[in-house]
Amino acid sequence: VQLQASGGGSVQAGDSLRLSCAASGHSFSAYSMGWFRQTPGKEREFVATITSSGSSTKYADSVKGRFTISRGKRTGYLQMNSLKPEDTAVYYCAAQSIPPFSTNPSSYGYWGQGTEVTVSS
Repeated sequence: VQLQASGGGSVQAGDSLRLSCAASGHSFSAYSMGWFRQTPGKEREFVATITSSGSSTKYADSVKGRFTISRGKRTGYLQMNSLKPEDTAVYYCAAQSIPPFSTNPSSYGYWGQGTEVTVSS
C-alpha cells in the first residue's frame, strides 16, 4: 500500500482544513488507518484513528471535538476545524495498524510522506 497525503497549507487560527490520504493497492480498505503529526524535535504524536469499516474512531484529547477522521475504500480524510497555532505540524497518514486501531505510531506499517499545516494567530 502506498499512501499520499495532501491538503495541508497555511491558515489563520479558527480556520478549517481537510487533509486527504490517497491509497494505492488493494488492501487499504482492510486496514485501520490513522493520522499523526510531528513538530521539529518532538516525537510523532497520535491525532486520530479509524477502523477498517469506519464504524469506530478515536481522537487525541487535544483535537477531540474539532477534528473528524473519516474514510472511503481508497481515501482517508481528516477534517480539521477551529484550528489553533498549536496544531501547526507536519501531518502523516498511516495504515495497517497491528494491533488494529492503535494510537501508537510504531504499530503502523505504511506511511504517507506528510503534509505541512501551519496555523498562525
